[in-house]
Amino acid sequence: MSNGTPLGDFLRARREALKPHDVGLPEYGRRRVPGLRREEVALLAGVSSDYYIRLEQGRENSPSPQVVEAVAQALKLDAEAAGHLNRLCLNASQRPRDWGEAEVSPKLLRLMDGWEHTPAFVVGPALDIMAANSLATALHSGFDRFDNLARMVFLDPAGREFYQEWERAAHSCVAEIRAAYGHDPESARIADVVAELSAGSEEFAALWRTHDVKSKSQEGKHLKHPQVGDLSIEFAAFTVNGAPHQQLVVYQAEPAGPTAAAFETLRAMAGRRTQSEAAVHVADLAGDQ
Repeated sequence: MSNGTPLGDFLRARREALKPHDVGLPEYGRRRVPGLRREEVALLAGVSSDYYIRLEQGRENSPSPQVVEAVAQALKLDAEAAGHLNRLCLNASQRPRDWGEAEVSPKLLRLMDGWEHTPAFVVGPALDIMAANSLATALHSGFDRFDNLARMVFLDPAGREFYQEWERAAHSCVAEIRAAYGHDPESARIADVVAELSAGSEEFAALWRTHDVKSKSQEGKHLKHPQVGDLSIEFAAFTVNGAPHQQLVVYQAEPAGPTAAAFETLRAMAGRRTQSEAAVHVADLAGDQ
């Protein structure tokens, strides 16, 4: 995904995103590099220029907590980005070897299936859809495949219609994968997804280079389903106990509102489709006899 190190790439991207006036430094004449110079970050962090250069070049990968905090402050990192920086400074032996179960637990599947009026699905670190209830599947029926949220946003033409605030959805997807990458920079699955999306979408590739970090949070979404129209939802994401690499995503509609009515329409449509598929299956079995 890069010729540098995860730590060096992150530091370089965040340094280049800052201007001298952002950190209270004077700016004179034309600068040959974007953003801050390495020497300026070193000055702000209270470390030697040589030491900071070694950090960016990957020749120094075990900085002390005090240095990490100082660099985070120098680069104006928020809490999530600072946490990401701390994780990138961990060596392989310090990283969790097992994030939990690779499969979604049967208990969680039963819980989701019981939410007939609420779309719910489980995503992995690379935003792969690991499980979904029937209403979530019906909600995303306009897509070619309901398999990976980032692929759906960037590579499926339906994404730009479904996500009414497409740019916001795009930024969120990239920042969420970047956050997961900080936990496991050697993840083969994340590398595969990033490679596929970078090759297929210049917009994804550009956003990936910014190294923005953001976990899923609770906020509103504006969606547009091809059959039931505009939807205004609230959503929440929860870490799954025993499988911290999994996130349970739940969509909610205002009670008795138009989105709740649209959900009921989708639920009825999904039920009719299931009945139709069952009838075809029975007919096929009868024909085999």
